[in-house]
Amino acid sequence: MIRILLLCKSLILLFALSASALDLSQLTDDERALLRAEVRSYLLDNPEVLFEAARIYQERQSEIEAQAEQRAISELSEALFSDSASWAGGNLEGDVTLVEFLDYRCGYCRRAAPEVEQLVETDGNIRLVVKEFPILGDESVLMSRFAIATLQIAGAAAYKQVHDRLIELQNPISNDTLRDLANDLNLKSDEIIAHMEHDSVSEVLLQNRALAQRLNISGTPAFVLSDRVIRGFLPAADMLEVIEELRS
Repeated sequence: MIRILLLCKSLILLFALSASALDLSQLTDDERALLRAEVRSYLLDNPEVLFEAARIYQERQSEIEAQAEQRAISELSEALFSDSASWAGGNLEGDVTLVEFLDYRCGYCRRAAPEVEQLVETDGNIRLVVKEFPILGDESVLMSRFAIATLQIAGAAAYKQVHDRLIELQNPISNDTLRDLANDLNLKSDEIIAHMEHDSVSEVLLQNRALAQRLNISGTPAFVLSDRVIRGFLPAADMLEVIEELRS
């Protein structure tokens, strides 16, 4: 009986608060204590409400984050999808552009490489853009500088050759290692090595890092597809499902 009376008082109090636009600052100490006691009692009797509230909160936060991500991609669209400083391959006239942020020292990037290759070749209508994003130390930076310098000095075909070799390279990395790789591919090794520290190479790395920060990309691989960011490794079949969803 006492519990029912307390609940009735709380309901009356809540109705009164609703009528006054829920101005909690106007509560007396007794009213505030009564409200707190009833809220606590209700939650103890119905703890599932907390989990439901947490779920709804997480869904709303995810939606807010997704909308912010979509806005960022839209604002950065040209730098992401049409950047002439980044290598583009696959079907250059494809209906879908897949942007990959990668680090050559990243194990998951190496695992993803054949999956991405398979996806692009099997689908036949995907344009692939690679963003050099070295985050795993000095060797990663050295490899990315070498790849970008190759693109700028020797062109897209040479870059693809270098890219494919770097993603599989297990040896410790130095300028001598990279020079040997360039010589093995019949590229202008001395010119490429000398160009690695050029401002134009540094600018590409700075731009890619700025893009990653805007998109909250902190690891590799990361992929940008249309209006979404896919973080981490994803098998070709799963990636194709996402692409087909975008096409539909």
